[in-house]
Amino acid sequence: MKILLCHNHYQQAGGEDQVFADEAALLESHGHEVVRYTVHNDDVEQMSRLELATKTFWNRDSYRSITKLLRNERPDVVHFTNTFPLISPAAYYAAKNEHVPIVQSLHNYRLLCPASTFYRDGKPCEDCLGKSVALPGVIHGCYRSSRLATGMVAAMTTAHRLLGTWRNTVDRFVALSNFSARKFVEGGLPANKITVKPNFLSPDPGVGDGAGRYALFVGRLAPEKGIATLLQAWDRLSETLPLKILGDGPLAPLVQEHAAKNNGIEWLGRQSGPEVLRHLQAATCLVMPSEWYECCPKTLIESLAVGTPAVVSRLGAMAEMIGHERTGLHFEPSNANDLAVQVKRIVADAPNTAAMREQARAEFEHKYTAAANYEQLMNIYASVVQTQGAVARQPDSISQCHQDTIHDRSNIDTLAQSL
Repeated sequence: MKILLCHNHYQQAGGEDQVFADEAALLESHGHEVVRYTVHNDDVEQMSRLELATKTFWNRDSYRSITKLLRNERPDVVHFTNTFPLISPAAYYAAKNEHVPIVQSLHNYRLLCPASTFYRDGKPCEDCLGKSVALPGVIHGCYRSSRLATGMVAAMTTAHRLLGTWRNTVDRFVALSNFSARKFVEGGLPANKITVKPNFLSPDPGVGDGAGRYALFVGRLAPEKGIATLLQAWDRLSETLPLKILGDGPLAPLVQEHAAKNNGIEWLGRQSGPEVLRHLQAATCLVMPSEWYECCPKTLIESLAVGTPAVVSRLGAMAEMIGHERTGLHFEPSNANDLAVQVKRIVADAPNTAAMREQARAEFEHKYTAAANYEQLMNIYASVVQTQGAVARQPDSISQCHQDTIHDRSNIDTLAQSL
């Protein structure tokens, strides 16, 4: 099979960039031909606000480039990881006009929330969920703390929602968890077009022994990651279990301040992938106190892979991925006292913790290996290719689909020209 993978890289490399690379490598390792189309958000620095706004609505360059690529390569399917902001929804119309089935992964909540996180003022926020216009997000300047920038994102999603872009052009959406799939259905995406496929980890790092006797936090040091809750909990836990913090971010000074005062906290900064895995293998437990709706955090998959139980917020995909009292423990989000209680349970009940280590590893082997993910991915591709083939055998239907697509494209062209 030949697959065109399309991705808009972020200025700061993140999980979506890694998934794009991982899925490409996975497909190639099984003998498939992978064609890549990428753009990078570094290019935004050279654009005026007007040019960026126009390209976010409808990027003529990406439309032409992808059309040319599709005609030259004739892939069986095109799979988008991220189109925001520079690839733009124009890419869907390019693929639709060439009759190539379209898969779109849903790695964040951008279609439903201008900030993409469902997070505001230190807690989950669903004010824009289900609204035709994300006006609350604009009022609060949720994207880049700017009403103007948020308005641009909200206008783009509103216009394409009204035009039926996502509903009518995308053949299959890939949600990373049942929780996020439910949110996208609440937000208006058709349930029959959403398949749940989590991220995966390859190569397999192997099981650790948990002999390091410390708790571990891995992630960006930012408010939505629950850093304040984590530090408050270790005011109570420093003598129970030391904490190692791996990562960097805007709250690094706060972490550094607490580490200087509390001998039970050690901040190690940003670490390489192999170093993260080494620390996870030796940890008593992973702690993930995030206060936003994580979609499918890679760190949790890594923790399961090495057999380390996780103590997580009872929130979003975290509560779905970690079974309470089976592969880890849940605590009430933003509740430092409850977090401390659950960590103490991990320390106090060694036999149960050992059982959780075994079950964590079993969960990884069942759901998050490269082999399991490959099977799921190929089933998704096969289903959309089969559906496309059925449509292709109905000339009247495909002709009408083509005409509808051209009409929608004309409408968006008009919108872009009016900016």
